[in-house]
Amino acid sequence: MHIIPAVDIRGGKAVRLLRGEKSRETVYSNSPADMARRWAAEGATYLHVVDLDGAFDGMSENAIHIRDIVMAVDIPVEVGGGVRDLDKAKRLVDYGVERVIVGTRALLAPEFVAELAGALPGKINVGVDARDGLVAVKGWTETSGVKAVDFLAGLEALGASGAIYTDISRDGALQGANIPALRAACAATPLPVIASGGVASVEDVEALSGLPLFGIIVGKALYEGRMTLEEAMAALG
Repeated sequence: MHIIPAVDIRGGKAVRLLRGEKSRETVYSNSPADMARRWAAEGATYLHVVDLDGAFDGMSENAIHIRDIVMAVDIPVEVGGGVRDLDKAKRLVDYGVERVIVGTRALLAPEFVAELAGALPGKINVGVDARDGLVAVKGWTETSGVKAVDFLAGLEALGASGAIYTDISRDGALQGANIPALRAACAATPLPVIASGGVASVEDVEALSGLPLFGIIVGKALYEGRMTLEEAMAALG
């Protein structure tokens, strides 16, 4: 199981949002690549990168920062945010991105996941962002009527390689992970599942270590010094 530091990019800076809200942003670095280097130097074995501009608007000028991150570290990097066509997914893989994350379009057009997975086998993860158990879309600004567990159950058939399950209500809030929801997510699919949202302490990591997860994304707790990456990795046992 991996502890996966998050590097969220908005306006070319490394930031964190509270519950995905644009107006509740904290800037942690003017250089996303420097943040990636920091986590790699501290022992990270995997990185999670989100292009927030792409997620919100579909358009982004953060490609250079994503490329710089991949070039700056020698560990796998997964990237999501605004991946709405095959060309963009291919560009990310060409940069050296290990896994491309598809969010909104995966729900609205499941055949898109199948298209990407066919063209880029082993490279496509799906972001399952849930609010009260229902899948949220469009940069978390809208909630669908689809149950997250039902969505997860269909991903393997589409050719997806894994899923990132995020509890939006807890993301960036340091309120602890939603253990029951994550347990249900793991049970819903045979694909590797990465947990995201709310991890605030070593105790949260210890609680999640008992689930069959591929990894645990940690963001604000690391940036705010609630725990170190070394402490989080040690808590996996």
